[in-house]
Amino acid sequence: MYSGQAGKEILVNEAFARIDAAVHCTILGENPEPPENPAEGDSWLVSADSQGEWAGHEHEIASMQGGNWIFLQPRDGMRIFDRSSGQERLFFAFWRKGSILEEPVGGSTVDVEARASINEIIAVLQALGISPSA
Repeated sequence: MYSGQAGKEILVNEAFARIDAAVHCTILGENPEPPENPAEGDSWLVSADSQGEWAGHEHEIASMQGGNWIFLQPRDGMRIFDRSSGQERLFFAFWRKGSILEEPVGGSTVDVEARASINEIIAVLQALGISPSA
């Protein structure tokens, strides 16, 4: 053992826990406080009205790793998949998510082919999780 190496495994283990939480990040939803019985690896987006053990971690990702909560601060460009809504969220100054796209309606002369194409685009965006389903 070399001098100054004591306890290095703690830093390495924490780094691995953060990598586990961040790579292909999937959250179970958004909550202000921890769930009662979280499973190892469960991750949540901490909502703005955070409380309890999550107080002060608004808009961060809380992940249960090694029996403890670790918190990941979002960075611009970070993407997560929200299992509760089935769509991606993007962080750019704040967490963004797609809004429900409406099918075209109305008008006295609507091109049938254009309407069909727009509906196909909406279906693809919903299938990819970019836009939520109604």
